[in-house]
Amino acid sequence: VQLQAFGGGLVQAGGSLRLSCAASGRYAMGWFRQAPGKEREFVAALSRSGLYTFYADSVKGRFTISRDDAKNTVYLQMNSLKPEDTAVYYCAARFTLSGSSVYLTSEDYLNWGQGTQVTVSS
Repeated sequence: VQLQAFGGGLVQAGGSLRLSCAASGRYAMGWFRQAPGKEREFVAALSRSGLYTFYADSVKGRFTISRDDAKNTVYLQMNSLKPEDTAVYYCAARFTLSGSSVYLTSEDYLNWGQGTQVTVSS
């Protein structure tokens, strides 16, 4: 599985960014982030079918994970960004036969993209 994440950048608090992750196939997908000095944490997950999602409480209502099958790309739309959202964001993929399962921990994923920096200024 080849994953390539992009779309990060510098944005003011309250602004929006959309991250993209191009995947060479159809998988259950996840987004994670890691802030300086902190452990990697779960952000959002999407089932292989694209019908099921799950979000961390800290981003629920602000972030949306989705996919475009024609482009083999998964997106993380991030709105109402806060300084505490500053981190390196990683996309991850998991091969599964299940169309409905979502995966919430780093250990659930074997395939990772290279990360993209998101910085939110106050």
